[in-house]
Amino acid sequence: MIPLEMARARVVAGCTPLRPRPVAVPDAAGLVLAEEVVATELIPPFDNTAVDGFAVRSADVASASPATPVELEVVATVAAGAVADRPIGAGQAIRIMTGAPIPPGADAVVMVEDTSSSDGGARVAVTAAVAPGAAVRPAGDDVRPGTVVFRVGEELSAAHLGVLRSLGRSEVLVHPRPRVGVVSTGDELVEGSAPLGPGQIRDSNRATLLALVAAAGCEAIDLGLQPDVEATIAAAFEDGARRCDALLSSGGVSMGDFDYVKRVLDRVGEMNWMQVAIKPAKPLAFGHVGGVPCFGLPGNPVSSMVSFELFARPGLRRLGGHPDDRLVRRPVRAVAPDGLRRTLDGKTHFQRVVADYDHAQAAYVVRSAGGQGSHHLAAMAAANALAVVPDGGGVEPGGLVDVLLLR
Repeated sequence: MIPLEMARARVVAGCTPLRPRPVAVPDAAGLVLAEEVVATELIPPFDNTAVDGFAVRSADVASASPATPVELEVVATVAAGAVADRPIGAGQAIRIMTGAPIPPGADAVVMVEDTSSSDGGARVAVTAAVAPGAAVRPAGDDVRPGTVVFRVGEELSAAHLGVLRSLGRSEVLVHPRPRVGVVSTGDELVEGSAPLGPGQIRDSNRATLLALVAAAGCEAIDLGLQPDVEATIAAAFEDGARRCDALLSSGGVSMGDFDYVKRVLDRVGEMNWMQVAIKPAKPLAFGHVGGVPCFGLPGNPVSSMVSFELFARPGLRRLGGHPDDRLVRRPVRAVAPDGLRRTLDGKTHFQRVVADYDHAQAAYVVRSAGGQGSHHLAAMAAANALAVVPDGGGVEPGGLVDVLLLR
């Protein structure tokens, strides 16, 4: 057996970030920047109001209060997208809507809540004094030309896209979303609700892996359920290698398995068959088919999911351009009130747990999600975290344990 870190290092080293290309800004959410973004414009581009109200000269309303309101002449109205057609003079105000440019001569805005209109809106009584600059958002208050707004390696969120559009960008250079093909093989597998024959089981892993691929920010490509025919399996992998940036399969990676997948991958690819010192998910295959990274995950449902989390997800994130320090989830420290028992076997155990944040303890609290067998998929579905339990007797009741939060 080899350590987890060594196996993961082999995987990551075999996944080269995809070549960057321009992508339309609306399609770039979740992608990783491959260029430095430098502002060329002011954001906001002009002084504007943060509230609905009245643009004023602050000196004119310095004495205003509920008891002694100051009355001003309303000389215009400015909506967002419009510009005042006249400056403000002494004793005057301009009705203004959020986002509209500050009229010439005004240096503050009084909120509408602090005013009372009269004479059909021709006059306004101001009941609160305001300081110069009140409710005014100066031009460039957020971003100024020459500012490095985003750096290479940042994952673009909704807010990033908003900034890019505010700067007038229609495209951005990013690492494209990896296309990941998922294939199932085996005559023992049955698709959908078809009746089960003797020794048959339903194909659950493909649906699970397709969902995990999508959740990892990749485009999931269903390569189908293939029968135990070497030529058919080989054709599926070779077709996937032409269409996809990475390939995923489950099953047929254990030592001594009599499995068509193993024979096919050894023939059409360059694979490394590993036994990793973890439980579940000890067997792992990784290599390349037609130059495309190929992950061979264990066939047991829970093992397949844990193996995806520990190996495939980091590799796929590297394909997508994520920096090396953001490929794996960072563990959090949690309390295990009931303890997490295990036996000494030379492996790190990844126990399926339910994690909740306890505000009274200011800490995460974890409890077993149920059965810990590699076939206990229902317990895996109940879990929202993996507890990392080192080799030994486990975690005593009330002890601390590192946890990977899955959702």
